[in-house]
Amino acid sequence: MSYQNFRYFFVPLRSQNDNILIQMKLNIAIFASGGGTNCENLIRYFADSEQVCTALVVSNKADAPALEKAQRLGVETQVVSKTELNDESVMLPLLQRYNIQFIVLAGFLPLIPDYLVDAYPRRIVNIHPSLLPKYGGKGMWGHHVHEAVKAAGEVETGMTVHWVTPVCDGGEIIAQYKVALSPSDTPDDIAAKEHVLEMTYFPKVIEQLVGELL
Repeated sequence: MSYQNFRYFFVPLRSQNDNILIQMKLNIAIFASGGGTNCENLIRYFADSEQVCTALVVSNKADAPALEKAQRLGVETQVVSKTELNDESVMLPLLQRYNIQFIVLAGFLPLIPDYLVDAYPRRIVNIHPSLLPKYGGKGMWGHHVHEAVKAAGEVETGMTVHWVTPVCDGGEIIAQYKVALSPSDTPDDIAAKEHVLEMTYFPKVIEQLVGELL
């Protein structure tokens, strides 16, 4: 099932002459499990966008700080259980209700079910805190990644944005950004350096991908 037929919605915007203009936007949903720094950054980045509307934030954890941050910024939120996430009769109507055309995984830990990948072909992206294919796959998330980078004595690390497939961290790479490491860097230092890349580049990559759809 594809939601290409739900691609656009229309928002009336007033010009300085009070004429009504019609502006097309594309609705995105952000899926997040944790603190929500990327989620908040994306919402703020697109707050005044003429192309992107952050219409929904979804989390598998009711106490995820990402939900509170989204609500504070005026974005609708929804908590879904593992059972609900894997039930297309629950998730697809939810996404249709908010006219979602693009999904951004921003620290979302559960594996995306096949039916959702099929419903949004090349319209679901994930951010990963390493230079994939290094330090990807099951168990490689958050601080686990940075500890592995440190243990391996890497001289650089970075972030990866990739298309989501049924294989964990196995989708085609869209963009990667690197930062140099020093031998004295701790896992926390590595995490901080990589996080700067996420805050700087992730919204820009999403903006470019959405721009190509409009």
